[in-house]
Amino acid sequence: MKKRMLSLAAMFAALSFASPAHAELKIGGDASIRARGEWKAIDPSNDPGDGLKWQWRVRLKASADLGNGYFFKTMIANEDISGTPGWSTVANNNTEHFQLEVSNFILGRMMKDSHYMMGRLPLNSFNNPIFDLALYPVPTSFSPGGIYAVDVPVFQWNFDRIYALNYGTKLGEGELNATFVVLDNHSTTEDTPALADGFFNDGYALHLSYKVNLGKAVFEPQALIVLTDANGASYQNVSSNTFGANLTIPSGKTKFGLSGFYTVCKDDKGSYLKKDTVDPIGYGNIGYPADNPATTTVEDGYTTYTPTATHVDYHGYLLRAKVEHGPFMAWVDYNRTTDKSSNLSAETTYDNVFVWAQYKIGITESALGTFSLTPVVRVRTSGREIGSAAATHNDLVRAELWATMTF
Repeated sequence: MKKRMLSLAAMFAALSFASPAHAELKIGGDASIRARGEWKAIDPSNDPGDGLKWQWRVRLKASADLGNGYFFKTMIANEDISGTPGWSTVANNNTEHFQLEVSNFILGRMMKDSHYMMGRLPLNSFNNPIFDLALYPVPTSFSPGGIYAVDVPVFQWNFDRIYALNYGTKLGEGELNATFVVLDNHSTTEDTPALADGFFNDGYALHLSYKVNLGKAVFEPQALIVLTDANGASYQNVSSNTFGANLTIPSGKTKFGLSGFYTVCKDDKGSYLKKDTVDPIGYGNIGYPADNPATTTVEDGYTTYTPTATHVDYHGYLLRAKVEHGPFMAWVDYNRTTDKSSNLSAETTYDNVFVWAQYKIGITESALGTFSLTPVVRVRTSGREIGSAAATHNDLVRAELWATMTF
């Protein structure tokens, strides 16, 4: 691990002192430590998983201007999804590991009225929940540890990036952006009961957005259309459609945001990961299956899953109201999804309410960087109704204190 970090540092240093004939490489990044308290509740039972975690994260960023509008950007970060994605939690005797790798990178060119970019592009999903609803309309598991459409899952679990090709151009009074997204690569997969074969068996999507000023407000309608069968978090071989808009309204020193998105999917050739073997050694299902769902079986270490054909039928929406005022930021999300897929015993409805609130306290700021403390509160309450049965609930509350240095 030390050798890897030294090698990265040496590479950046060598590139930054390259001759004037080469592009100048600018290097920056951030480092954070945080204390996180977690409180969980499950109705009708209780969950004993409350606790305090000490965590840390380092991210390195580099950019190069090649002239004539051409540029390169990248971020080197940790992408381990065990425990808390991207963060390292202190382990026994400080034995935790933190491996740096290429998280995103952009090759592109900025022109007067247009631009194009390609690579592993950042999504800005922290401020734009369209991918959250499209990729996580149904929770991965109805438990405090499940992944929901709320609590910015794409920012946390997908590291806020996706492999894509983007083109943007000025159109009328606004800017039109079209992004061709590669969601997965299954064209080389052999024919299985759960997956069809074919050259275009990969998961492709098209993201369209148009940003325009309405007075001082900014309006951005969007659509995310899955063009071919793709693998989602809960269902595979599905082609969903998601659309909606973001509206940002400035008012003096305060900025208000409203978002609304709707997703729908009906697919006769879908599949889901059927749980076959559960908890063979007594530890429980500890996480989202990380292996390729195109294989015959996948495992997360303690549970075995098999892709099983099903008729997929769900629809849902996500609404957000957000406010920013100086160092204060907060928003509330409401998500409701109805799942009528044939693998379920009855129609199932999920309701999620989520609140994120934070206050950034600046300690020092200069041309070389910043240091700040940020208390954060995150609250999620989730309900599930299966047919006419009584609803069940689970809640998760997190109180965090971040110490962050940017450089």
